[in-house]
Amino acid sequence: MWIVRPARHEDLAGIEKLATGHGARVSTLPQSRDKLSEKIDHSLRSLAGDPALLERERFLFVLEDGETGRIHGTAGIDARAGNGQPFYNYRRDELVHASHELDVSKRVAVLYPTHELTGNTLLCSFTIDSELRDSEAFELLSRARLLFIDRHRERFANDLVVEIQGVQTEEGDAPFWDSLGRHFFHMDFATADYYSGVKSKTFIAELMPPNPIYVTLLSEAAQAAISQPHEAAERTCQLLEREGFRMGKHIDIFDGGPVLEARTDALNTMTSRRIKTVRRGEGSRGVRYLVANGESEAFRCTLTNVSDGLGDVVRLNTSVADALQVSDGDDLVLVAL
Repeated sequence: MWIVRPARHEDLAGIEKLATGHGARVSTLPQSRDKLSEKIDHSLRSLAGDPALLERERFLFVLEDGETGRIHGTAGIDARAGNGQPFYNYRRDELVHASHELDVSKRVAVLYPTHELTGNTLLCSFTIDSELRDSEAFELLSRARLLFIDRHRERFANDLVVEIQGVQTEEGDAPFWDSLGRHFFHMDFATADYYSGVKSKTFIAELMPPNPIYVTLLSEAAQAAISQPHEAAERTCQLLEREGFRMGKHIDIFDGGPVLEARTDALNTMTSRRIKTVRRGEGSRGVRYLVANGESEAFRCTLTNVSDGLGDVVRLNTSVADALQVSDGDDLVLVAL
């Protein structure tokens, strides 16, 4: 049985293995044990409602094998993108260059540096074992955090954003970065990506040019990479698009990957979820559902078959109820897989 729950300090070794086990970077998890430990601590303090983290809450969840206890994935939420600092992106736009004398008019694609998405809720830190990418555990891990947002709606913004990993080579280089960022940072993509995860992102503002970037001046490979997801992130894009996310005008400032945007309350998970009262009992052969229970540190989400009638009561298999730590009469949130 798969369980999604908040990360704990004893999960550190499993999370570190996930963070360092990929070739090309397909996660925003920092590849540093100390930073991962800080990330877990920040999440636990956020769950506990530490007032010192107001407007800077960050949550980290893990996908756990309920039988072995092994960690197979992570997913995160930043309540406010930027966490008190500017959240940088490029915004795609066009300029019109015209000459009346020559009777020439041409639209030119440009990229504007911006931090206008700062303060939106950010979905981040999604990592899962490669053998699970085509399994139902993949959808459970991604959507469970949306149920967490639903149960703690007051903590999150009205708009959600997700940065999708962009095009990278097998060696971990990024054509977009090589054609643009490298000229101003004098470091390769992997190094810049590392610094963005373990240090303050103010170095972006300090070194990146504040002027619009003419896309036609970039290499052909960099132009082709704009708004294109890494092949390992394509299924994530498909799942998020089914939820209601759409590609906007923004792209990642490092690799040019797409930034997906959505209204929080309009997501499929939010509009289709129902709240039922639990009755523990025998197993069910009904429809496959994501079911969630608990708040803050007690939050749990899993997958199970449920015979969902028209009433307010749902019968839940005893073993599933134990995994979710629910008793008769407790409320349960469920949404179809």
